[in-house]
Amino acid sequence: MTQTTAPIAPAPTGSTRRARTPGQMTLLILSRYGTLIGLALMIILFTARAPAAFFNLQNFTNILAQGSLTAIIAAGLTMALVVGEFDLSIGYTASFAGLLVVGFMALQGLPIWVAVPLMLIIGGVIGSVNGLLVTKARISAVIATLGVGTVLTGLGFAYSPFPIVTNIPVEFSVISLGRLLPGIPNSIPIMVIVLGILWVILNKTNLGIRMQAVGGNQEAARLSGIRVDRIKIFAFATAGVCAALTGVMLSSLLGSGTLAAADGYLLDAFAAVFLGSATLRDGEFHIVGTLIGVLVISVGFNGLSIFGAPSWAQQVFSGGILIIAVGLSTLSRRFLKPT
Repeated sequence: MTQTTAPIAPAPTGSTRRARTPGQMTLLILSRYGTLIGLALMIILFTARAPAAFFNLQNFTNILAQGSLTAIIAAGLTMALVVGEFDLSIGYTASFAGLLVVGFMALQGLPIWVAVPLMLIIGGVIGSVNGLLVTKARISAVIATLGVGTVLTGLGFAYSPFPIVTNIPVEFSVISLGRLLPGIPNSIPIMVIVLGILWVILNKTNLGIRMQAVGGNQEAARLSGIRVDRIKIFAFATAGVCAALTGVMLSSLLGSGTLAAADGYLLDAFAAVFLGSATLRDGEFHIVGTLIGVLVISVGFNGLSIFGAPSWAQQVFSGGILIIAVGLSTLSRRFLKPT
């Protein structure tokens, strides 16, 4: 008797994959390019309504300067999201850093060149604590980072329950308001440098490849020899440093140290990062996309300000843009998967 074997079905090829319907193609295009389309439409609308006030070099410089702090803190958040974790402490960390760096100079008498690097180190330590809680204590990132943020708020009140506005060196304002390049506030080149460094790390180094591997499939990354815990701690530490830098630059801009001054950056950072994840790539978090998301938010805020919109309109815009961002990101993951 001869033994027969069942025929093996051929693997599906590109030609045998199920064709997408026109509706799915529309959603696919919207999910990948919707952010860019929305940015272009806002620029066209604001230019048509107020060409003299909106469409000029000075206003574009203002948009970049206003969005620079959001871009820095959002870039740090991008690193955490790339490895598959959330960091809800970044706004609290930025506020704490802004208060503490001013206190170092005004109350402890530290020079700027000591106070600022020290605060960035503290930001990295805060981020590392988040990473250790998530990787070693196995606490949910949402709970761990929210808890750390709340602790920072309490420590800030203990350090100084009132804003610190006196004995601040005049040179401190140069960090954000100075102009090493003619006509360009220092916050813009600082943003470019930070985002450039993080882009190189994510796209041109083995560390970046490992980070993306961890975010894609943690167990597969672990089995391939990647030290997942160390990668995640590095991502959280980077987010902490970026948050601390944002707080330092905000205090430099305001000329004071005020607790809770940077708390609002949390929402804007998440909106920017999720908008970015739905831009150009298949629902992936990346630095260029985050910058585009920041530009969408900054252009929207700038337009609302030019048209004299009430303050609550910005809050509505922030919340709405976050909902849209998450929706577009979800569409990207759903319709850009191979079928």
